[in-house]
Amino acid sequence: MNQTAPEQLTIWTFDWVPEGPRGYVRDLRLGWACEEAGLSYRVGSVPFEDRGAEHLAMQPFGQVPYLTDGDVSLFESGACLLHLSEKSETLMPRERALRAETVSWVLAALNSVEMFSVPWWFVGLSSPPENPLEGWLRARLAVLEDVLTARDWLVDGRFTAADLILADVLRPPWIRGIGDYPATDAYIDRICARPAFARAHADQIAHFSRADKTREA
Repeated sequence: MNQTAPEQLTIWTFDWVPEGPRGYVRDLRLGWACEEAGLSYRVGSVPFEDRGAEHLAMQPFGQVPYLTDGDVSLFESGACLLHLSEKSETLMPRERALRAETVSWVLAALNSVEMFSVPWWFVGLSSPPENPLEGWLRARLAVLEDVLTARDWLVDGRFTAADLILADVLRPPWIRGIGDYPATDAYIDRICARPAFARAHADQIAHFSRADKTREA
């Protein structure tokens, strides 16, 4: 994580979160993208426990991340990721058809997979006899397993923003434990072994760990 001049990219996250979500807060997606692309950035923070007017002016739902880039401000991790991807061919191919395919997979990860995986997880917290979303989620995981059996990467035979976001959507252990998807498991393991992911993940853990010390003081 490069914490440099304020006019550079700033990824905004909470000043602290409980231990459970650490390593999974979605600002990690943006730090990971910057690390992959070699983009200089800094991390800013907003209060977790008192989400005031300044935060809501930037992210109307009081969530994170949001991103500032000079006079440009974006919220929602997918929108922020696409903005960062326009800055680097590492993340977004420049050929028109490949760019369209990358954008499609980024949105599919969010709208066709995460849209079911997160509610499925929330429903499961109450331990119902049957999770009504499980069939929907398994159907999507089966589609991905077929896709990832046939190819190592989603687009252009190489890593792109599409792989970054899909791997991040799929990597939580509560999702990975839902069934037997060997090609998908290998895909997630391969992408999360990338040094840029390791740096972004470690930076997020360190950010919240420093906040623990501040709260204890």
